[in-house]
Amino acid sequence: MRKFRLSPVAYDGWKFIIVGLFLGGLFLFLGAWFAKVVGVLCLLFAGFCVMFFRDADRQIPDTDGILSPGDGTVMEISTVDGEGYGRGKVVRIFLSIFDGHIQRAPVSGTVTALRYMPGIFLDARDPRASFANESNAVDFETSWGKITVKQIAGLIARRIVCWVRRDDFVNAGDRIGLIRFGSQVDLYVPMETEILVKEGDKVLAGLSIIGRHPLAAKLAGSDASSAPDAQKGEKK
Repeated sequence: MRKFRLSPVAYDGWKFIIVGLFLGGLFLFLGAWFAKVVGVLCLLFAGFCVMFFRDADRQIPDTDGILSPGDGTVMEISTVDGEGYGRGKVVRIFLSIFDGHIQRAPVSGTVTALRYMPGIFLDARDPRASFANESNAVDFETSWGKITVKQIAGLIARRIVCWVRRDDFVNAGDRIGLIRFGSQVDLYVPMETEILVKEGDKVLAGLSIIGRHPLAAKLAGSDASSAPDAQKGEKK
């Protein structure tokens, strides 16, 4: 799992920022009016990349709930029986180009599988995107069952980056990857999970509580009785 961080910008975004700054400075130095226009556009692109790849630390809540794996808008909540998960519920989150694109672990657990699927690049809001687009699914084994985060490429987003590997243990809110330039993230949870968001809600990775599993609340209660001074939160 990648731990190195140069700044509150994802490591994978720096090459775009540096190229934009370099070309912007070069074209502005050339002096011709059309070169200056191109230079300004390059600098705007660099600024956009800083916003897009933003990756500030977040105060991860101490909760028995399931956290959002991505920043964005809840597009759909439904039940599934398949899609590489089996029987359960899925929350589909749309990430616009203005949302942060870092994905975070929704729960603490062990990565049991990574499933990359090649595909096409439909707009992430297209109902077919979850099944037809290039994607990468990360399965987590938790105390109350399997939870899966699926990173889905979009019309503009054509590069999925995953920072975890099989057998890695992650804590809730840990960074697990990113998708470049507009995309979708699907969260698959057990059928018993109580979903706490609705379609149209804005969510933030590692901060918004998507749902809660009944067994998780029981486990949290037993843990609290044995460790009353547990830490309230952690910056990640």
